[in-house]
Amino acid sequence: MYGSNNIASASSSSSLNSSFQDTEDDQTIASILAEEEQSKLDGRLGKRLSHLDSIPHTPRVNGEIPDVNDATFDHERLSERLVTYGLAELQMEGDGNCQFRALADQLFRNPDYHKHVRKHIIKQLKHHRKLYEGYVPMEYKSYLKKMKKSGEWGDHVTLQAAADRFGAKISLLTSFRDTCYIEILPKDQNPTKELWLSFWSEVHYNSLYGSGDVPTRVARKKHWLF
Repeated sequence: MYGSNNIASASSSSSLNSSFQDTEDDQTIASILAEEEQSKLDGRLGKRLSHLDSIPHTPRVNGEIPDVNDATFDHERLSERLVTYGLAELQMEGDGNCQFRALADQLFRNPDYHKHVRKHIIKQLKHHRKLYEGYVPMEYKSYLKKMKKSGEWGDHVTLQAAADRFGAKISLLTSFRDTCYIEILPKDQNPTKELWLSFWSEVHYNSLYGSGDVPTRVARKKHWLF
C-alpha cells in the first residue's frame, strides 16, 4: 500500500512538473514571437512620432470621466491625430480591462492575455511599494485590492508599473488637448521593447499599429496564463 502511494505521488509530481514545463515553453514561445513581430514595427512607428516632444510622465490615478460633449471632442481630436501620423487602432473590448488588453496585445499579440498582464503589474506594485505609493491618494492596500479585480480600470500608475515590470518604453498617443504624446520609461533600466497605445482620455485604451498593419486576430491557447 505504501509503495502504491509512492508511485501515485511520483506520477502526480511528474505530471505537475510536465505541466510547469509546458507552461514555461508556451510563455517563452509567445514572448519570442511577439518580440520578433514587434521589432519589425517599432522602427516604423517610432519614426512617425520622433519629432514630437514628450512631456515628463507623472503616474496618477484616473480622473473624472468627461461629459458627453468633452468626450466627443476628445475622440475627434484623437482620431485626427491617428490619421495625421499614419496610425491605426486595434479596438479593445470596453469591459474595464482595456489598458491591460492593449498592453497584452503589444506584449504577446493577444489581448486575451490581459489577466496575466494585470497579475504581473500587481506584483510590481506590491513588491516595489515605495516607487508608487506616493502617487496613490488612498490607502495603498485598498488601491492594490481594487486594482487586482478584473474590470477595474488601469491608470497612469499601472502604466508606469507595466513599463518597469516588462522593461518597456510605453508610447502613448493621447486625446489631451495640450499633450499629444507621452513616453513612459522604465525606472533604472534601459527599455528592451516598445509598446504603442492610444488613450482616449479617461475613457479607453487601444493598441496602436501603423495604418495597414493592424493584425487579424486568431485565437491562441493561453492556459499558461491563468
